[in-house]
Amino acid sequence: MGTETKFHHRASLKQTNKPFKRRFATKNSMRDKAKGRTQRASVKGKVLRKHSRADRRNTVRTEQRKKRDQIVMSTRIFTGRHRAPKIVAVIPLCADVKTSDIVRNLYGCVDEVYPEKGQKTARILNVSRFKQTIQFVELERNFLDIMDAAKVADYVIMGISSEVEVDAFGEHCLSALQSQGHPGMFPIVQGMETVASKRQGEVKKSLQSFMSHFFPEADKVYTTETPAEALAILRMITAQVPKGVKWREIRPYMLADAVEFEPSAEDPQVGRMAITGYLRGANLSANRLIHIPNFGDFQVEQIYHVPLAVEATKGNGIEVDDEPVVLDTPDAENQDSMVEANEPNVLNNEQTWPEDEEMNDWNARMQEMEEKEARLAAVNNGQRIIRVPKGTSTYQASWIAATAGDDNEGSDDDEDDDDDDDEDMSSGSDDCSDDGKDEEEEDDEEYEEMIVGADGKIMPVAGEADDDDEAEEDDKDGLPSVEEEAIQLKAYLKERERQNRDDLSFPDEVDTPMEISARERFARFRGLQSFRTSPWDPYENLPLDYARIFQFENFKRTQQRVLRMTADAAAKAGMRIRIVLKSVPAQVATSYNSSRPFALFGLMQYEHQMSVVHFTVMRSEGYSEPVRSKDPLVAHFGFRRYNVQPLFSQHTPGGSSTNGVHKFERFLKPGTVSVATIYAPIQFGTVPVSLYLPTPAVSGDLAEAIPTLVGTGSSLEVNPSRILAKRIILTGAPFKIHKRSAVIRYMFFTPEDVIWFKPVQLHTKYGRTGHISESLGTHGYMKCVFDGPIKQMDTVCMNLYKRVFPKWNTSLWSEHAQDEDQKLQWIGPTADTGVAMEL
Repeated sequence: MGTETKFHHRASLKQTNKPFKRRFATKNSMRDKAKGRTQRASVKGKVLRKHSRADRRNTVRTEQRKKRDQIVMSTRIFTGRHRAPKIVAVIPLCADVKTSDIVRNLYGCVDEVYPEKGQKTARILNVSRFKQTIQFVELERNFLDIMDAAKVADYVIMGISSEVEVDAFGEHCLSALQSQGHPGMFPIVQGMETVASKRQGEVKKSLQSFMSHFFPEADKVYTTETPAEALAILRMITAQVPKGVKWREIRPYMLADAVEFEPSAEDPQVGRMAITGYLRGANLSANRLIHIPNFGDFQVEQIYHVPLAVEATKGNGIEVDDEPVVLDTPDAENQDSMVEANEPNVLNNEQTWPEDEEMNDWNARMQEMEEKEARLAAVNNGQRIIRVPKGTSTYQASWIAATAGDDNEGSDDDEDDDDDDDEDMSSGSDDCSDDGKDEEEEDDEEYEEMIVGADGKIMPVAGEADDDDEAEEDDKDGLPSVEEEAIQLKAYLKERERQNRDDLSFPDEVDTPMEISARERFARFRGLQSFRTSPWDPYENLPLDYARIFQFENFKRTQQRVLRMTADAAAKAGMRIRIVLKSVPAQVATSYNSSRPFALFGLMQYEHQMSVVHFTVMRSEGYSEPVRSKDPLVAHFGFRRYNVQPLFSQHTPGGSSTNGVHKFERFLKPGTVSVATIYAPIQFGTVPVSLYLPTPAVSGDLAEAIPTLVGTGSSLEVNPSRILAKRIILTGAPFKIHKRSAVIRYMFFTPEDVIWFKPVQLHTKYGRTGHISESLGTHGYMKCVFDGPIKQMDTVCMNLYKRVFPKWNTSLWSEHAQDEDQKLQWIGPTADTGVAMEL
């Protein structure tokens, strides 16, 4: 019998179990993690190419070539036969610092003669040893001149003293330069020879610590007392590449070397003005406008190329003007217009015919008003009584009486102005901010009555006449006395402080008026289920001013296109050119002074048109007074200056609001970043913004006026669709509570108001939400249902919102304003007179 063999069937399927997962990491994995090793993610779908040595070398050469090209492009205007000088602004931070001594030492270290007489802004030092040219701009202690010079300077020399500390003016200049954007800094100490040799190191260390607080890159202080030290500063200035200020490098700018004016035959007050200097920044086209700070925008008539031919003859440089060459002439079709705002067509507004019910109501109100005035006139023999604020003179009361009958409640514009101005008052639990008008008119402590006779003469009520001779004299002049003015100012500042304190304690809370129904008082307000996501049409109920502004379909794309247009301009950066402007007031040429910097900036396309501009702002730590929306301020907006009255709103970085709604702020709160909104010309790029208090004009040839810095920030966007929503909170108190339902009172006082605001959602300060169920009784009590039981000490709130708009009150800040109300400047030296223009 043969041997039996066993049959084995090979399985076609193979079961694989999942590996066991350890709950804790192994020692090796923990050690690898501690060493900083990470598991590298596998690259799927990509082919890893191994670079050869030649590829790596080529990459390094490419990067080096790019860096070398960037350096050449940034320094090419300072080299060559027609090189432009590097502008060095010399700023005195201390009262005993003499800028002329610093510049004289820098001249002496290269054996050049310091020009004692002549134009300060034209002191040009040709350093043949380093093949560079330096233009020194010596400045006095004038804040406006220091800011203008720093905007166009390549380097700034800070003159500090070894004996006198930097005063408030110097610290304010440092803070302003820090927020504005500054070029390279060189702190130079003056008067070190008077300090003992043992203390010189200590003094330098102290001054270096002070300067590094404002400018951390200033790691050393310098002196110019010896030729070797002065030569070291010149070597650094000539060898270094100027630090670019981004907001100014994207546009053309120029420091004027000479200004010439030619009046027109028709009007001597207007004419042509030629400005000569070296063009810097971007290229300039004759089709674009030119902005002169404090004077506005002007059109270009022609641009000439006027280089300086430098010929070395026996070691002496002789400068001769070459023949001017026309670089660019504006094109009539492509030249920017001087129109800054559209002319609105009132007929294009939405028009609805009033219904019969509205007309009957209006006629009834007008008839009732006329009957009331006739009845009062008959009783008082033509006399009527008006209410005026306390302290108002009879002269001022006559203006109130003249306009008392023109309060037309049917005018939407007037009602909007009064509503906005009155509702800007801050609110608390004891005071109504949005009902300021209604509350103050009923306040007998702040108002008094006066009689208007049939002939229009104003007389005080019997028993209230002031027999004081001084008061009668003030009434004749229409102005209060000095003592009364001081008392009124003190009361005004105290009231502003109380409003700011109430706004911080009880933000946006108001009391419902009892004299007028809430549905009439808050007719413009609406409720929002969600402040961030509830829809709000940005084009509904727009004011007439919105018909005057310009809006972009895609602002970022337009900005990129406009920036690319400067590359093809005829006038290149680094050229010495002469710009001829047309229709320039003679006051511009009269204001030119050779001892003060005179700068101009080229505008990009559309930057002359008006729009709604938003910029971020944060309150300065050195200013503690309340800053309210619509307060008059002076805005240093990049290279422009405006008189503004901004509206403040919350800043939501990252775009957390999906409906474009942002909460309006009545006050600029400290420690937080807010957004200010104004009507202003369009500005491309991000520019620094500084807000100052208006400073009255100071008499004298040179005034060290220190403006008060309110806040600093930067431009945010140009967007008319940004919605600023003012919020008011109506509050009520629980009367009876039964589980989830409660009876609320003191929020409304009529059942009609309860029914009117029934759709609006409620919330409590303890976090409950609810809604109005029904009205109870005739005194405004209402039954409300919440998502849970509420407490007796809780407060029921209702949020209402209304969109607010800025006012068309932005104007160009002018140092030479003729109106007394606009003299908000710091006066400098007396200006020279412009000379006749020769091309």
